[in-house]
Amino acid sequence: MFYMSSPTATIEAPPLQRGDVIELDLLSWGRLGEAMASYDGRDVFVFGGIPGEVVSAEVVAIRRKYVAAQVISVIRSSPHRVEPPCPYFGECTGCQWQHVSYPAQLETKAAIVADALHRVGGFYLPPVRDTIPSPKPFGYRNHARFNIWRSTGSLGFTHRERRRFVRVDHCLLMNDRTNELLAQLQDHCAETSALSIRASDATGDYLVQPALKNPDVPIATGQKRYREYVKDREFRVASPSFFQVNIEQAGKLAELAIDVLGLSGHETVVDAYAGVGAFSALLAPHAARIIGIEESTAAIADAEENAAGLPNVEFITGKVEDTLPALNVVPHAVVLDPSRSGCQPSVLETLLKLAPPRIAYVSCNPQTLARDLAVLARSYRVESVQPVDMFPQTHHVECLASLSLKPAHAEIVLASASPRRRALLSDLGIEFRIAPSNIPEDPEPGETPVRMVRRLSREKALAVAKHEGAETGYYIAADSTVVLDGESIAKPADANDARRMLTRLRGTSHHVTTGITVYDAATRRCVTESHTADVLMREFTDAEMEESIASGTPMDKAGAYAIQDDEFRPASLQHGCYSNVMGLPACRVVEILADMGCELPDLAEMAVPSGCTVPCPLNPSHEENDEDTAS
Repeated sequence: MFYMSSPTATIEAPPLQRGDVIELDLLSWGRLGEAMASYDGRDVFVFGGIPGEVVSAEVVAIRRKYVAAQVISVIRSSPHRVEPPCPYFGECTGCQWQHVSYPAQLETKAAIVADALHRVGGFYLPPVRDTIPSPKPFGYRNHARFNIWRSTGSLGFTHRERRRFVRVDHCLLMNDRTNELLAQLQDHCAETSALSIRASDATGDYLVQPALKNPDVPIATGQKRYREYVKDREFRVASPSFFQVNIEQAGKLAELAIDVLGLSGHETVVDAYAGVGAFSALLAPHAARIIGIEESTAAIADAEENAAGLPNVEFITGKVEDTLPALNVVPHAVVLDPSRSGCQPSVLETLLKLAPPRIAYVSCNPQTLARDLAVLARSYRVESVQPVDMFPQTHHVECLASLSLKPAHAEIVLASASPRRRALLSDLGIEFRIAPSNIPEDPEPGETPVRMVRRLSREKALAVAKHEGAETGYYIAADSTVVLDGESIAKPADANDARRMLTRLRGTSHHVTTGITVYDAATRRCVTESHTADVLMREFTDAEMEESIASGTPMDKAGAYAIQDDEFRPASLQHGCYSNVMGLPACRVVEILADMGCELPDLAEMAVPSGCTVPCPLNPSHEENDEDTAS
């Protein structure tokens, strides 16, 4: 089961209308837990489906960028399909996966996390562990937000696409105490349009917001806080404060944090985005000092009460991005638990400067987690990413990523025997060693030149790193091709082949495309890009061509020529990067290495080829004239 974008269909079909029933092959998981299909060139998000199934689905909404549909019958069923136990499933879209077996839900969530780390963060084979299941696949939530049908005062939820209200008398995701309160409030809440319940099975305590004035409401409402238990410790939680909805799994997160931070009782730990102090209080017995940072004054008030009796815990009111740089202590470890939007860039930069030995990053959004880990990978190795199923029956997943400082010094390896690439790196003053990959460089059927050079550069870098069993080091690889009329022109097989290539290219404008890959073995970040330059081949004579062929210069070069050949002078750069035409866009390689945290010589001391006329960090004096593409 995979999480990926649906391919574009080529089969024509009549224009869709709401209410149409269509047959669909379900291809993958979408971003909100629906199965994805393609119909008439449009993405279709199908509620109630599973990738691999063939279904009949009703079109429930037609949006500008997608079509929403819902399964009405299954033609070919997935082995992971089960009967949803909830009578509201399908009418209510709060649960997306009740029709998916729980083991398959866990497997899919781990795949979603791995996909985000690879696609967004650029991590190759990210170290994602199996998802930790919830002890309670149902009845785990301590917090519900209900919509109200104003004419009757009924509580329920609203279908995400149809926008229809669904009365709910008992929610299978909610804990027992919440469902008790729901039953007492049902049909008595017409004075408001929405209502929130927080309730604890462990303490029996609850809060209902907003306060209701209807005298028929049989329970007290309008409480400003309630009390909850996590790992046998009581926590006070104010109405506006964040608190985990799955108490058993919240305790598991704390256990994981203690483990990955390696706490022995002697450390100073910063709890960033501390909220009501759950991590601070639960980690306090295992550390010498806990410093919690939280901007919400309501949450801080709760946190101070929740940490009462813990003399090694203190809290600072303020934004993490403002407070963390001003700390007068370098922590041994940091816990990050931001909102779905992730960390502010300044927080990540401060962490890179402080360099605490270990970080535990807790996230409910794999996309922003991957984005932030890519930044932290300048100095940190991602040791593991542990998905925790905080939200069974839904597509949401919580993660705890374990980070440790990577070695400060690591060698650079050029996975190429090319003399030009070796010379380009040497002229930059970069120390490196050479380890050619020697892999086959044949194109795959139907492969475009751009896809080919990207693939080959990636395969070269990863092949050398794998062969060496590398745990550290920056592996650089590249592959170049000459492109004329959309066709890739590789290296000549012999003198006759070189003659044929040069004759064909003579007097033409064509492209040189180079794929580059830089792989950081310590973090498994792998950046692959392609860069294209426009070249004009001059009208050289046959005698000049034969002289070049006789010299042997064309034999190891794509297109059978070298732009830097001072004797033949076959071509001139029209647009793009000169060193890219030579076989390695040196300026971009330097930028990627720096972004990965590699120690490099001073940019001002790096030399670029004399033909470079494009501004870049290494050559800022020329007018801009470059077009690059990255992936």
